[in-house]
Amino acid sequence: MKKVMNFVHGTWQASAATEYLAVVNPATAETLASVPLSSASEVAAAAEAAHEAFQSWRRVPAPTRIQSLFKMKALLEENFEEIARTITLECGKTIGESRGEMRRAIENVEVACGIPTMMMGDFSEDIASGIDSMMIRQPLGVCAIIAPFNFPGMIPFWFLPYAIATGNTVIVKPSEKVPMTMVKVFELLEQCDLPSGVVNMVNGSKGAVDAILDHPLIKAISFVGSTAVAKQIYARASANGKRVQAQGGAKNPIIILPDADMAMTTQITADSAFGCAGQRCLAASVAITVGEARHTYTEAIADAAVSRVVGFGLDEGVQMGPVISVPSRERIESLIQQGANEGATVVVDGRSPQISGYENGNFVRPTILSNVNPKGNIAHTEIFGPVLSLMHVNSIDEAIQLVNGGQYGNMACLFTSSGSAARKFRSEVDAGNVGINIGVAAPMAFFPFSGWKESFFGTLHGQGHHAVEFFTQTKVVVERWPKTWSRQF
Repeated sequence: MKKVMNFVHGTWQASAATEYLAVVNPATAETLASVPLSSASEVAAAAEAAHEAFQSWRRVPAPTRIQSLFKMKALLEENFEEIARTITLECGKTIGESRGEMRRAIENVEVACGIPTMMMGDFSEDIASGIDSMMIRQPLGVCAIIAPFNFPGMIPFWFLPYAIATGNTVIVKPSEKVPMTMVKVFELLEQCDLPSGVVNMVNGSKGAVDAILDHPLIKAISFVGSTAVAKQIYARASANGKRVQAQGGAKNPIIILPDADMAMTTQITADSAFGCAGQRCLAASVAITVGEARHTYTEAIADAAVSRVVGFGLDEGVQMGPVISVPSRERIESLIQQGANEGATVVVDGRSPQISGYENGNFVRPTILSNVNPKGNIAHTEIFGPVLSLMHVNSIDEAIQLVNGGQYGNMACLFTSSGSAARKFRSEVDAGNVGINIGVAAPMAFFPFSGWKESFFGTLHGQGHHAVEFFTQTKVVVERWPKTWSRQF
């Protein structure tokens, strides 16, 4: 069985770990590899290597640093299909979804190539007589990325290109469930002419994460995961004086007004709720119908759920793959039952499906719960699976009030043909990513991936200018050069 290795100081290194976990294809239950649970000492070795590399990398001119990013983009394009296939094998999503994920990853590399302009400072002449002032941006040092399982290729690229382009060095800790995608990426990074120690990878689980949060040489933490873990990451890393951006969970609502194009709305919201088997932080999880939209939408979305083709993501025509693991499947199915116990109607039940040829896979078919109690636990719990809860109100004001009463604020979407309703919604709704007739309001790489309330802990988000600000610290310089101090010409 292939053992996943760490990448430290420019070399592949076998972990000294005594404990390994199996990396399992969630559609077939086939064991693909084994991943080490690296120790704190291995994290320390990576931190020291990155710190050593930082001393010289920070002095490399930004236009020179981004040459490695240009090469990285070319290599990612050349190896696009192989990486996408790896994502599908270990994560379970369809090959089309994996391709979309890698396209977004590459977009972040492209944006980070603009660092020479993006990290420019400010200058003001004669702030007082004979005195000038400037603000410059400088890198932080060693930065760590703690990545989730659901987007093993894309999410590390919300952070990595910006971190190294601004002069920092990096340690990536992939999810122990899906380490093989980052192995493929680091095999390409080896070819990008980066000095040894600039990029490092340490595999592991909670022990490795805790070591990252506590190590004094690591200055910044980028994390994506559940809200419960994001809170812990933010608290512990902040207490250790680190800069932190921690993306948490979500319960993303979509509102359907009676004047929405129902055919388009149904297709888009089905893709949002059931794409990636509902395992994404921007998946629609609550549909709030307004007025007369209730019956039309309920019938249409139920038909879309029943007709969705579920199976192995590399098979032709498959529209949705499995969830990541047996515990995830069991948790999702128990939450469906909890919703029913709270009074919801299971309009479409996706539990315990039989997928021909993949009977051992972690499959849950698309599920629809109607008449969900807004005050029940299921209305506020992140299911992280292909389950859409339906609620109903009589006005857009009630819908916005219902949305804003939730604990999360990652995404909220409105479907309508009314410009005034759209303007009201985008102004009043408490969410960091807002969609109008969009089911997945995922920002392009040149905009920050926003999140509000308990969906994000920190100040600066991933991607775009926020990433540049997060990975740099400002220094203000005030200068005076009196003529009497200079040689007279």
